[in-house]
Amino acid sequence: MNKGELIEVVSSKAEITKAEAGRVVSAVLDGIVDGLKADGKVVLPGFGSFEVRSRTARVGRNPRTGENIKIKATKVPAFKAGKGMKEAVAKKK
Repeated sequence: MNKGELIEVVSSKAEITKAEAGRVVSAVLDGIVDGLKADGKVVLPGFGSFEVRSRTARVGRNPRTGENIKIKATKVPAFKAGKGMKEAVAKKK
């Protein structure tokens, strides 16, 4: 499912127009990003949690030349599914 398909599902389930659903989906995604920037964690009980994780600096290898390269430390977003989502996905249709 991509963003457009998600907007269609939200529009259908909430009985709103696709334009309104698009604004809602965008607002939710922006809120998650803003929460990660500010607090480093966003928790949605039953769904899951988003958090910022730190990756340490490390040495990698250029696959073309085989040369070692330094990869800088960085922060990356991560998602951990909640119990409700895990159970819903595990159930057969």
